[in-house]
Amino acid sequence: MKLLLADAGHCLSLALAREANRRRDTQLTIVEETQVSAEALAEARPDALVVPPLSAPSRLAPAEVMAHVEAVDANLALCREYDVPLIWCVSDELYEDGGDGPLDEHVIPAPRDDSLKRLIATGDRVRECLPRHLIVRLGPLFALGGAHAWLPELLDTLLAGDEVRAAEDIILCPTSVDAVAMALIGMMQQQGCGADAWGAYHLAGTEPISPYTFASVVRTYLTTHLERQERDATLGTLHALHHHHDHPLRRVLNCRRVLDVFGIHQKPWRLELSRMLDDWCLLHDKESAT
Repeated sequence: MKLLLADAGHCLSLALAREANRRRDTQLTIVEETQVSAEALAEARPDALVVPPLSAPSRLAPAEVMAHVEAVDANLALCREYDVPLIWCVSDELYEDGGDGPLDEHVIPAPRDDSLKRLIATGDRVRECLPRHLIVRLGPLFALGGAHAWLPELLDTLLAGDEVRAAEDIILCPTSVDAVAMALIGMMQQQGCGADAWGAYHLAGTEPISPYTFASVVRTYLTTHLERQERDATLGTLHALHHHHDHPLRRVLNCRRVLDVFGIHQKPWRLELSRMLDDWCLLHDKESAT
């Protein structure tokens, strides 16, 4: 299977490259920008074009969101012309108001924010113009490297002794980029074997929590590691933010369909986080020794 991957520096792109390197059944062609060229698509002749998500779109400048939208629209036009399936990953933030229960795939987000509306409009065009597509809505991604990775900034802030400010009244499902990479390649391998199961899917880590709790777990792990190494370090403190005083905003994705159709289970984010932080600590210890 051949995949053409946009946005080379994205944390999900790096995870897909790592996963493909571990396998013999997947080849990647990677381009730097989100928008691919007709030449790149024609030369790669991929089984699908993969576009990583625009992380935290509600907190980005409208111009950044619009640039992403225009890139996806251009990719959509090329995919139609060359009859190439499109895999577009999007942020769960499109569900601006969340939901009382888990959010199903058939529930199309209806945000009020103009930037988020532009992303929804592009998703509508994908569904209308390209039958062979996967729109994969993801929980907040975390990784050790790459753009939008979450963890590096959090680790750097804690180690610098600075305060980490995180929401305590937003409930979400942190999602490992490595788990997403495995899932996307698995989904496309099954599509190549005749699954023909195109459409929208949700993928997120298990155990809904707040960003504040996630940061707390990272801080506890770092404290334990530094104590084990008998290193003196004063980590930054945590400050809980409250944006929804009356009722917490719940953005929990129901991932049942990806299990029923492709047999893909959600990964526990705590295990994925622990593995990543073990890798980070090992690398950090080697760098300290040199």
